[in-house]
Amino acid sequence: MQILVHNFWLYSASRHSYIYYAIQILYFRFVNKRLYSFVKRLKPKILYFKRFFLLRYFTYLCKKLLNLIPEIKIEDFNYFLPDERIAKFPLEKRDSSKLLVYRDGVITDDTFSNLVDYLPESTFLVRNNTKVVPARLYFKKESGAIIEILCLSPVEPNDYVLSFASVGSCSWRAVVGNLKKWKDVDLEYFNPNSNVAESLGFKVELVERGAECVVKFKWNPPFTFSEVLEECGKVPIPPYLNRESEQIDKTRYQTVYAYSEGSIAAPTAGLHFTPEVFSRLKSKNIEIEDLCLHVGAGTFKPVKSEYISEHNMHREPFSLTKEFLQKLLKAKLDKRGLFSVGTTSTRTLESLYYIGVNCIRNGQPSVVEQWAPYSEDYKYSLKDSLEAILEYLEKNNLNRLVGGTSIIIVPGFDFKVVDMQLTNFHQPQSTLLLLIAAIIGDSWRDVYAHALEHDYRFLSYGDSSLLFNH
Repeated sequence: MQILVHNFWLYSASRHSYIYYAIQILYFRFVNKRLYSFVKRLKPKILYFKRFFLLRYFTYLCKKLLNLIPEIKIEDFNYFLPDERIAKFPLEKRDSSKLLVYRDGVITDDTFSNLVDYLPESTFLVRNNTKVVPARLYFKKESGAIIEILCLSPVEPNDYVLSFASVGSCSWRAVVGNLKKWKDVDLEYFNPNSNVAESLGFKVELVERGAECVVKFKWNPPFTFSEVLEECGKVPIPPYLNRESEQIDKTRYQTVYAYSEGSIAAPTAGLHFTPEVFSRLKSKNIEIEDLCLHVGAGTFKPVKSEYISEHNMHREPFSLTKEFLQKLLKAKLDKRGLFSVGTTSTRTLESLYYIGVNCIRNGQPSVVEQWAPYSEDYKYSLKDSLEAILEYLEKNNLNRLVGGTSIIIVPGFDFKVVDMQLTNFHQPQSTLLLLIAAIIGDSWRDVYAHALEHDYRFLSYGDSSLLFNH
């Protein structure tokens, strides 16, 4: 009986319990035949109790996780936004837009050109240097039907830089309009106002159908895909503007510091900056650093669920240099205020902490999942986390961190990095509005009511707000 109890303990405790149980059966069958029949009758009960307790433990973990995820009803973040308050076009001068400043419960109205007056000296400013590509393309069937394609992310090659540098062909994941009318035949590029279509020989092949399709573009050398898009594509302006893109959007739906091609939506908080504004910031010893997060179509995805916990956040790729991380770490250790330009910069910066946690625990970074910040009470410091990323880069002889994030920032979020936020005014019941509420709490209602009463312009081409983290 002692042997039975000993082997039962091994069976229950071992990570490889089925192997141990097999050894037990062989032992009992060939060494102690009297016990074999007893164990055979006992086996179903052992498995039942093990499954029972595993299920109870799994249920406990799920309840614990759900308790950490904020139970937020999206209808609590609603407000009335008249259509006439949505800015359909940009102002003539970028920095002439209005600036609302919120700090310690006080709202101040100003002009964006005076931004420098509200930032402490030696502030560490971070901006997103992604560049919007003219990713909306139109192709024509022989029947005359128009097929619209919105490029999302590269497939082959799967690197943005390599894909834009491709000559002759490349494949992309895309949203296809009028997909039902597209049979398995190549389509020719359509633009009655362009004379280059014939010389380019620009065509598209449907490789894979789905909510997001895979398409293969083909064209004549020696042009790169970047040059083809520049000639044939249209700027994918937000759908809530309710108009077709125009020539002005090519320059104004783009920041003056845009550099890395890849976004299908602009980091709109950066649209207000001019070289003159940056010059004034530098004169106040404000350090300006870049990261890159390519904004995807998910940024326009509406929240359709009743509770935000049921909403699936989009994943977006980002990259930044080792030098940037070193400067960021030093700025935080020196207790300099961190000023994030736009929500995309904020999502990237706050994701770094959880990437560092993965480096500490697993020795390497991984994609930041949507609810990672709420899954446990993390004990690591920001210093520990950033140093772990730097150690990983050093160990692997890398000069750049390339990653992805699905992070969602909602009320209750524990900000590790960002102290000040520059952002435009966002749509009702959106994840971006939840991020604003995470920064300034319930005061978002006062800020938005003030903006509506004082004729601020809303959304992508609208005015901006400077929010100090409460």
